[in-house]
This record gives sequence, structure tokens and C-alpha cells, in this order.
Amino acid sequence: MQRITITIDDDLLAGVDRLCERRGYASRSEAVRDLVRDALAPDRAAEGPGPCYGTLSYVYSHSTRDLAKRLTGSSHDHGVAVANLHVHVSHDDCLEVAVLRGSVESLRAYADAITTQRGVRYGRLHLIPGKDHAHGE
Repeated sequence: MQRITITIDDDLLAGVDRLCERRGYASRSEAVRDLVRDALAPDRAAEGPGPCYGTLSYVYSHSTRDLAKRLTGSSHDHGVAVANLHVHVSHDDCLEVAVLRGSVESLRAYADAITTQRGVRYGRLHLIPGKDHAHGE
């Protein structure tokens, strides 16, 4: 493990300390390592031809004409969603979280197909690097 030195302004350091306190990190180093890992995860996921995992979270208005039907169609067309969670968060809005598996390109294409639909107000794709494995390992 390497030791590095960084310069950080007082306000940002106070934010790191609040993060450590809130999440229970034993040290600033652990917090910074997690932040860097999280920032690098999309790049690591995109590095190889192997599998990638992810989640797509999005909020949409269920009253938008034919939106639910279009979203379901996109899910079937792309074939990368392995599980979905659907929650009614208000009278008008639904929150869905899709667990995804496939290539980075296929996950991004699915996310774009969903989040660009009229009536989808928020969408975020979170990529998680995968690795090839044999069953039983």
C-alpha cells in the first residue's frame, strides 16, 4: 500500500470528517479510498469485454400516456434487467430500480432508452465492475 499526501481546503476536510462520522469510518484514509473506488468503478466496468452489473434508478409519472407500456417494452427489448423494484412514491410518481447484467454498452443503451422517455423525470445508472467466474468458485 502506498502513502500519499494531498492538500485539501478546510471546508472540504470538514465535509470528509462529517462523512467519516456519519458513516462510521475508522479513518479519513478509509473514507478517501471508498470515494476513489466509487469514482473509478464506471471506468473499471468499461475496461474489459467481461460482464458488468449495475442498477438503474428512475422516477416517472405513471399518468404519462403509454409510458408504463413503453418502459416495459424497453425492458423486454434490451434483455439486461434481471430484477425490478417498483414503488409508488406519490400520487403521481413511481420509482423503479432495475438490477442489470450485461456489457457496459448494453447497460448504457438500456439506461438511455429508459431515461429519455417523456415522463421520466430522473434517472441514474450506477455501473459495477463484474468478473468472469466459473460456478463453484
